[in-house]
Amino acid sequence: MSKRSIMSTVSAVLVTAAALAAAAPAGATPAARGPLTDVRITDHFDLLAGQMPENIALLPDGTADVTFAGARQVAQITPHGATRILATLPEPADRGVNTPVLKFPLTTGIVRTADGTVYVLYATGTADLTGLWRIRPGQSPQRIAALPADGLPNGLALDENGKQLYITDSVLGTVWTVPTTGGTPTAWSTASELASTGFLGANGAKVHGGALWVSNLDQGTLLRIPIGSRNRAGAPQVTASGLVGIDDFAFTGRGNQVLAALNGPNRVVLIQPDGTSSTVADSTDGLQNPTSVALRGDDVYVLSAAYTTNTDPNLLHASMGRAHRALSPARN
Repeated sequence: MSKRSIMSTVSAVLVTAAALAAAAPAGATPAARGPLTDVRITDHFDLLAGQMPENIALLPDGTADVTFAGARQVAQITPHGATRILATLPEPADRGVNTPVLKFPLTTGIVRTADGTVYVLYATGTADLTGLWRIRPGQSPQRIAALPADGLPNGLALDENGKQLYITDSVLGTVWTVPTTGGTPTAWSTASELASTGFLGANGAKVHGGALWVSNLDQGTLLRIPIGSRNRAGAPQVTASGLVGIDDFAFTGRGNQVLAALNGPNRVVLIQPDGTSSTVADSTDGLQNPTSVALRGDDVYVLSAAYTTNTDPNLLHASMGRAHRALSPARN
């Protein structure tokens, strides 16, 4: 499948989802903006080459490892804007036309460990390639856990203490868990709160405060799932709702306060621990279907994939001062 065909397919599939998101009640107040300063686009990517950035993992120096969904690639973006391809995952024999929902092979979630090992998810619709891949410095990518070909592995979270990886499946409504050494995945949770309502369900994932936090794009919710003894999943708790189109997210470093990307609505929102939210960036700042957010200290990074805007996939950088994190929750 050519890059132009991928773009056409992605746009056609996602336009419906974007329309649904626009028609749904907004979960965030428009144009609050206060917490972010020095908002600017630092990097632009090649849409025709499939460089639609989907997920991000930060290095200590501000370098970003990202997945380019349409190119099947993992890339490294330096603070000075240089892009280096770390790996290109193998193309499926059928070119990914049987990938559920999206109909093209795509790299999705990414995490990085302290020793430089990168873990990435790959969805192809084929049993030989779909799953969790590991990329070690100087080595070729290796699949270390197979996942169902009829699913769409999407969000990836690391529990470094327990040496476990958690994987959301946006089509099957499942969270899988796999040891960092690889092996056979275990269905950790199949709760109804993870299900889609016709497009994509469970999406972003983060381990925080003794729980796995998961966003549900279709249901517009942010969930907290307690991690119990022997790695058992507790009952999901909805911590925020009305966030239709929520993709990946990150904790700000102030308790359970979260910055989240709303893909279809082209927004980044600040979600307070009581579930209220406010918009802190939108399309006027250059957002083009934002997919993920990452923070290191006061530095905020937002990826935009331009899935439906078809204009400018990019990386946005902003600052978020500690004083702003202490702001009272904004009411909807």
